[in-house]
Amino acid sequence: MTTPRDAAFYMADIRNKRPTRRRAVAVGEFLPGANAFATVIERRLPKGDALVMAEIAGLQGAKMASMLMPLCHPISLELVRVRCVPVPERHAIRVYCECALEARTGVEMEALAGVNAALLTLYDLTKPVEPALAINGVRLLFKEGGKKGLWVHPDGMTDDERAHYQPRDLARLDGVPCAVITLSDRASSGEYEDRSGPVLVEALRKLGAEVGHVEVLPDGIDPLAERLRALAAKGVRLCLCSGGTGLGPRDVTPEALRLVADRPVEGLAEMLRSESAKHTPLAWLSRAEVVQLDGMLVFALPGSPRAAQQCMDMLQPLLAHALAMLDGRPHP
Repeated sequence: MTTPRDAAFYMADIRNKRPTRRRAVAVGEFLPGANAFATVIERRLPKGDALVMAEIAGLQGAKMASMLMPLCHPISLELVRVRCVPVPERHAIRVYCECALEARTGVEMEALAGVNAALLTLYDLTKPVEPALAINGVRLLFKEGGKKGLWVHPDGMTDDERAHYQPRDLARLDGVPCAVITLSDRASSGEYEDRSGPVLVEALRKLGAEVGHVEVLPDGIDPLAERLRALAAKGVRLCLCSGGTGLGPRDVTPEALRLVADRPVEGLAEMLRSESAKHTPLAWLSRAEVVQLDGMLVFALPGSPRAAQQCMDMLQPLLAHALAMLDGRPHP
């Protein structure tokens, strides 16, 4: 069997990635010059209305991206929107292509293919009246979704572009007091180094959270239950517990959470299982749990670093919203 290292090229394996909502917007400019610009905008080209045809071509180009680029995954686009915006002061036509879907891979190439198809169509329909044409500035404007959230091109966006497309990043947890507890007999005894706790700490801090309590406890119900009550009394809002969610005889983290819970949050626990199952069917063996204790949300997450990171990728879009609901504050 040929492996990626043996092959000269290969398509990325995305089978174990989790489908998420993704969106990308690409942009580019067509520069026809002053005289041809007026002809295009006034829709007087001999071949017909270039602006309308460019939008149609952009739609087709986005949908055919995988046929143009051999290693681009074929995907089922759920949204394609193409806009041609005249810029009179520069005699330019700025072309945008927005693509969106829920999938295991992003839509950057589809958005770029759409922009290029639209720009080439403008070029083709305009060249009978002006051969000195130019296309430039083709780039990804921004992309969002997946585990990395929002990415904006370093050249930035105009205020009009931001207002029109409203790119969305993950909701922040700036200043929210949080705690991370790893449950492991062997890690607490020093037999091996805790690796899942640091993953959770880093994920929370990337959202701006204040992680003031990080510790490793041995497996067991009473020590964890006592610690959770103390953290809630100190005003901690989020506590992420890693480990002790399996079927082993010492895996009792869910029991500790149920002992102290004011009420369970079944939906989040089921989401963690069902979404994790898109990575591996072994996720159905997890006893992940989420509960509310006073003003604190407590999560019992798997103990492996990879699973902990995957769970955080799922939870990041929801944490700030959940705390707003808990406080009775307005939330989108």
